[in-house]
Amino acid sequence: MKRSTALAAGLAVGVLALTGCDNKVSEPFKDAPRSHVNNNAPMDVVNGSDGFSNVGTKCDHGNRLYVAYHGDEKYAAVAVVPQDPTCR
Repeated sequence: MKRSTALAAGLAVGVLALTGCDNKVSEPFKDAPRSHVNNNAPMDVVNGSDGFSNVGTKCDHGNRLYVAYHGDEKYAAVAVVPQDPTCR
């Protein structure tokens, strides 16, 4: 009886741990309000080697955007190349 109770409790803790953790990529937008989405095109992603940040890049209104991120960490870096000639 004690073994089945411990097993059930462990299973409940495991389910709560798995459902309580979320991936930032699948989170809905929880930042500033948005009026509409202008550019839903996918980014080109460059995967960094182990231990290095990944980079995503895309064009938006003639400007090239670079976003560096590291897995599911809560930080990123953004850079913009205004009027990039490759974004025509």
